[in-house]
Amino acid sequence: MNIPFLGTWRKKRDPARGVAVFSGGDIDKSSVAQLLSECELLRSQAEEAGVELDDSAASLEALDQVVPRWRDDEETLSRLGNDAGLYLGTVIVRTVPGAAWEIRPYGRPVVRLSSGRELDVVADGLTWASTGTPELSYVYAEAAEA
Repeated sequence: MNIPFLGTWRKKRDPARGVAVFSGGDIDKSSVAQLLSECELLRSQAEEAGVELDDSAASLEALDQVVPRWRDDEETLSRLGNDAGLYLGTVIVRTVPGAAWEIRPYGRPVVRLSSGRELDVVADGLTWASTGTPELSYVYAEAAEA
């Protein structure tokens, strides 16, 4: 996902990692987190399937069980995969201590764990939407262990 307007916000750059780190008083981190958590298409698909997205690990397990009717529509597949990745990242950032969003060059959001490991949750979401693996709950479990 490319979020070009984020590049216009003041941010501290960490050249060693090549990412923008949103910290201190530069921006309202909760606004960025809120923007990344919207996932409108995923939320509507989940609601139709009877799955409540409450930012919990259990909701990721429920999403893993949804019948993937979107796989026949390439445009929906891509958008839904992007949303799934952002939702996965949202759950991790909100529930795993020390996890935080970082925006890579060109606006790509990733989740950085307290261990320093980076998760490309959007790539995981896109793969999940098209193939069903890795399961979102599995990615979450690995992040929670780290």
